[in-house]
Amino acid sequence: MKPVKKKKTEEPELEPLCCCEYIDRNGEKNHVAACLCDCQDIDEGCDRWLTCKSVQPETCERIMDTISDRLRIPWLRGAKKINISIIPPLVLLPVFLHVASWHFLLGVVVLTSLPVLALWYYYLTHRRKEQTLFFLSLGLFSLGYMYYVFLREVVPRGHVGPTRLAVLTCGLFLILLALYRAKKNPGYLSNPASNDKSLSSSQNECLSKKGQEKTKGFPGADTSGSLNNRTLKDDLKGSFRMLASSPTKVKEDWCAKCQLVRPARAWHCRICGICVRRMDHHCVCCVGESNHQAFILALLIFLLTSVYGIMLTLDTICRDRSVFTALFYCPGVYANYSSALSFTCVWYSVIITAGMAYIFLIQLINISYNVTEREVQQALRQKTGRRLLCGLIVDTGQYNRGFLRNWQQFSTLGTRAFHHPAEDIV
Repeated sequence: MKPVKKKKTEEPELEPLCCCEYIDRNGEKNHVAACLCDCQDIDEGCDRWLTCKSVQPETCERIMDTISDRLRIPWLRGAKKINISIIPPLVLLPVFLHVASWHFLLGVVVLTSLPVLALWYYYLTHRRKEQTLFFLSLGLFSLGYMYYVFLREVVPRGHVGPTRLAVLTCGLFLILLALYRAKKNPGYLSNPASNDKSLSSSQNECLSKKGQEKTKGFPGADTSGSLNNRTLKDDLKGSFRMLASSPTKVKEDWCAKCQLVRPARAWHCRICGICVRRMDHHCVCCVGESNHQAFILALLIFLLTSVYGIMLTLDTICRDRSVFTALFYCPGVYANYSSALSFTCVWYSVIITAGMAYIFLIQLINISYNVTEREVQQALRQKTGRRLLCGLIVDTGQYNRGFLRNWQQFSTLGTRAFHHPAEDIV
C-alpha cells in the first residue's frame, strides 16, 4: 500500500505591517502612536513614586522592558526597534559640555565626573554580562559632536585653512573606516557538531562506524548507522582530548557552553556568548584574531587625528601661546561662550585621548611580548606571569619569541588558513 500523504495545514497569511505598526514582545500587533497606552507597570511605578513608596526591582525591569519594546521609529514594513542604550550619550553629552562651559569650576566638576560615570557603567554591564551599544554610541557621537563644534565655533574664526580642514576630515573618515573593519567578525569559532558540512566524507564514515559500535546491543539504539547529536559531541570531545594530550599537538580546551574544542589562546567571550580565536578583550566589540590589527589601526588614527584637532583648536582660541601652555593657561577663554565651549571640548578630547593612549600603549607592550590582555589577566590572578615596571608589563613567557618575531606574527594574524579541529580526526 502506498503511504498516505498528510495534507499540510495552510497557515493564514499575516497582513503586511504599515510603517508605524509592529509586533510587540507579546506577539500582538501594536502601533507607535499607542506607546503610552495600556501600560500597567509604568502606571504602578509612577503611583508608588508619587506616594513615596519603594518600587520593586521586578517592576523596574518590566518597565524597562516595556519602554525598550515600545521605543520604535516608523520604517518600511513595520516600525524598527531602537536600542535604549544608544539614547543617553546623544542627550547627556551635549548638555554636560554646555553646562561645563559656563564656568571654570563647573568644567572641572563635569569633566571629572564623566569618566567616573562611564567607568561605573562599564563595570556594571560587564558584571551583568550584558551587551550594550552605550560605548559605541558614545564614541561615535563624541567624534561627530567634536567635529560639529569645530566646524561651527573654530573654523569661522579664519585661522584654519582648507588644507588643515581636509586633513582633519580625512582622519575622521579613516577612523570610521577602521572602526567598521574592527566591528567585523573577530574570529568566532563555530560548533563542529552543528556544521557537519565541514567534515569530509571519510571523517563522517569514521564517526558513523564508531557510533554504530557504541550503540550496538542497546535497546532503543539507532541501527541505521547515523549518529545523534549527543554521541557526535561526545566522540568529538574524546577525540580532541586525545589530541590535546599528545605532545605534538597544540593544547586545546573543551568549551561546555559552545560545545566545541577551542584551539590554543581562544577564549569564551561572556558578553558575546561565543568563543573567539586568540581573544584579546571585549570593549565596544570583541577583539580577536581577525580584527586585532584593525583595532590597533583605529586607535592609532584616532590618536593622531585627535591630537591634530586639539592643536588646531588651541592655536585658534589662544593665538599668542604655545599649545601646551594654552591647555593649562588661556586667559579670557571664558569671556565669550564660543571660546568657552571650544575650550571645554578640547579638555574633553584630551581626557578621551589620554585614555585611548593608555590602551594603545598597553596593546603595543602586549604585542611586543606576544601576550593577549586575557592572558595577562589570567596570569595576574594565578600569579604565573613575570611583572615588570610596576605591573605595566606582564610576560607569561609561553608564546614570547622575541620582539621582531612577535610583531611579525601579529602582522600575519587572520591571513593564515586555519583548519577546523574536526579535520584532525582519522
